[in-house]
Amino acid sequence: MATLSRSWNLVKAAWSVLQDDKELVVFPIASAIALILVTLAFAVPGFFLYAAGGNEVLGYGLLFVFYLVQYTVITFANAALVGAAMMRLRGQNPTLSDGVQIAFSHFGAIVGYALIAATVGMILQALSERGTLGNIVRSILGTAWSLITYLVVPVLVVENVGPIEAVKRSALYLRRTWGEQVVGGAGMGLVFFLLFLLVTALAVAGVVLGVTLNVPVLIIAFVGLGVLAYLVLALLSSTLGGIYSAAVYRYAAEGRTSKQFAPELIQNAFRVK
Repeated sequence: MATLSRSWNLVKAAWSVLQDDKELVVFPIASAIALILVTLAFAVPGFFLYAAGGNEVLGYGLLFVFYLVQYTVITFANAALVGAAMMRLRGQNPTLSDGVQIAFSHFGAIVGYALIAATVGMILQALSERGTLGNIVRSILGTAWSLITYLVVPVLVVENVGPIEAVKRSALYLRRTWGEQVVGGAGMGLVFFLLFLLVTALAVAGVVLGVTLNVPVLIIAFVGLGVLAYLVLALLSSTLGGIYSAAVYRYAAEGRTSKQFAPELIQNAFRVK
């Protein structure tokens, strides 16, 4: 219960920042739309390549470019979100254009990091094709990479360094503030996981009721509401996660917290088991 309570407090702290700057949610929305368009754009040549019998070299080349564009979009949107969140945490009043300008001012480093992330993604993909052992190694390396790069975006936004240096500093800041078990981001994930379960249970109950009463409109309504709730939760999870990473970075790099995040929330974000 203590873990859940701490996690809920983290969500509320990030939510208070979002309440001050509700437009921050626009960045994850724009990112999601862009990713859908990117996926569709690459699905067409991918389909024709597969239909033509496939070429392994071309296939991997197409996959690498897809990863590169995908990570560029994701990192750019996160940089805009984190940049605006950092302004709010420092007592400023950011706008959407502020976030976009911050991201554009670091566009070269963002593409550089996307190149690194795409390379790592290709390696992980190759491992996943090597059977059970490959999947185990992929899982371990993927988790390690996620931890090491947890603060890459805030570093890129604030410190004006290249992508390789950003990865190094992200790892350094994490070593300063974490023990053996990360509980901050995972705790927020736990809250949203429980919310997803609640939405699923309500949607399933509504569908069952619709089937029992033989009311198709009720079934369609609950399915639609469930999908809508999933989208809203996913967007909130992404937005609050970006805000939280900005707060953790500020504590790790600058030794400061903000009025929205009580010191103990950040200090306990990474603790020893």
